[in-house]
Amino acid sequence: MTKDGPPPYGFVPPQSAPPSYAQAVGGVPPSSPFTPQQPVLTGAQIVTTVVPIGPQSTHMICPSCHAEVNTKTTTSPGMIAYVSGFLIGLFGCWLGCCLIPCCIDECMDVHHTCPRCEAYLGRHRR
Repeated sequence: MTKDGPPPYGFVPPQSAPPSYAQAVGGVPPSSPFTPQQPVLTGAQIVTTVVPIGPQSTHMICPSCHAEVNTKTTTSPGMIAYVSGFLIGLFGCWLGCCLIPCCIDECMDVHHTCPRCEAYLGRHRR
């Protein structure tokens, strides 16, 4: 018994390898969606930082009027106050006790505004 290999099935190998990507697209490099279409101006760079906003007034630069200010804070009932009041009312204390969470500071959201231009700067959620 001799082994001559498998019989041919009509497979014809390709004459050459397929073209490369650059050849297929005509030599144009791929464009990125982040490539700027307009020339970048070289000038003064503006650096912004994220200032953490907490329950107290925060010292920061207002992005609207560019003044260095301590934020003005106001409080309003947050989601915790409403959910707590609903649960208190659901369990039978509906004669006014359900409004107690709206008077507790730990249940209030704190809203920060600029004292100079009154721009809204953010909210601290509880």
